[in-house]
Amino acid sequence: MGAALGILTAIGGFVDIGDLVTNAVVGSRFGLSLAWVVVVGVVGICLFASMAGRVAAVSGRATFEIVRERLGPRAAGANLVASFAINLLTLTAEIGGIALALHLASSVEPRLWIPVAGLAVWLVLWRVKFEVMENVAGLMGLLLVGFAVAPFLLGPDWGELMRQAVPPSPPGTEHVATYWYYAVALFGAAMTPYEVFFFSSGAVEERWTAKDLATNRVNVLIGFPLGGLLSLSIAACAAVVLLPAGIEVSALSQIVLPVAQAGGPLLLAVVIVGIVAATFGAALETALSSGYSLAQYLGWSWGTFRRPAHAARFHLTMIVAVLLGVGILMTSVDPVMVTEMSVVFSAVALPLTYVPILVVANDPQYMGRYVNGRVVNALGTVYLVIVLVAAVAAIPLMIATGAGS
Repeated sequence: MGAALGILTAIGGFVDIGDLVTNAVVGSRFGLSLAWVVVVGVVGICLFASMAGRVAAVSGRATFEIVRERLGPRAAGANLVASFAINLLTLTAEIGGIALALHLASSVEPRLWIPVAGLAVWLVLWRVKFEVMENVAGLMGLLLVGFAVAPFLLGPDWGELMRQAVPPSPPGTEHVATYWYYAVALFGAAMTPYEVFFFSSGAVEERWTAKDLATNRVNVLIGFPLGGLLSLSIAACAAVVLLPAGIEVSALSQIVLPVAQAGGPLLLAVVIVGIVAATFGAALETALSSGYSLAQYLGWSWGTFRRPAHAARFHLTMIVAVLLGVGILMTSVDPVMVTEMSVVFSAVALPLTYVPILVVANDPQYMGRYVNGRVVNALGTVYLVIVLVAAVAAIPLMIATGAGS
């Protein structure tokens, strides 16, 4: 399936536990007044994922390999430390998200599901081929389309939803600083760094060449806009049901409440399966990205197409990352809190991810005639300014607003 990599990257990256929580929180507090951030994030991730995929297809090498060679070990090392830390934090949140989703389906204590989720992630990474992984996780994650169906079943006042979205402005009950804090968090959730590293490495796993540039475009233009649509649907569900009731999201059960109200047990069951698949796919992505980044930086053999015995350090890195995530969660830390922290710190790390990609995509030594055109470079420059502003503002806004509280 030509678009499977893009669907997996979008479902497991754009609509991971971070987006589920952040979009639901935003919808329950701000309605659709922050919908514009999702649109900005979709365009940005499409732009840079397309560059990363093109670099991989033309050069035959993943982005991190070239970043180290092109920018040197120090700059790439700073990128590695930041991306690995964010990957680990996000992986922890995703494993927690799997446990919370399984708790919804079974009513079994989430802490009992955490080691099960970690073991399942490791087994899939160890035994399942990349092609099978991307097809199964991506397609099952499409069951999240239940969130897109729910608003139509709820029969909202569409005019009111449009008034919330256009022109965008914070509700009178919310402080302007809190509004911008969640704007930065939503932007960080949309452009999480591991998405482009996973997408680039996945292109190498699938052995893309310059002949696959059309496949790259299909993956980007189908996968990420689909993820953006689902993100807006989650916010819309919360805006229709939770905002009028004054319910602020603090648990996964509240995120699916509008779905249950709209379509009853059947639609709820469909969405819960989608959440399990999406968080599981995101856990696979973040674990793989941890292995990819470290192995590519250090020049190790890597890839799921290689047996564990032939890429032992790559697979060991992923095992250690999963174990660390499980260990953190077993301390009784709140997975929702971990999720909220992960998207904010993702925003902080954005420049270290996207500046090198823009540099490499303009280097004729690697790209030949496939370097960025003027329009792409202009858009890339605009987004670098946005990324830098978001990175600089993230921590001060988190402190000033008490993490949005």
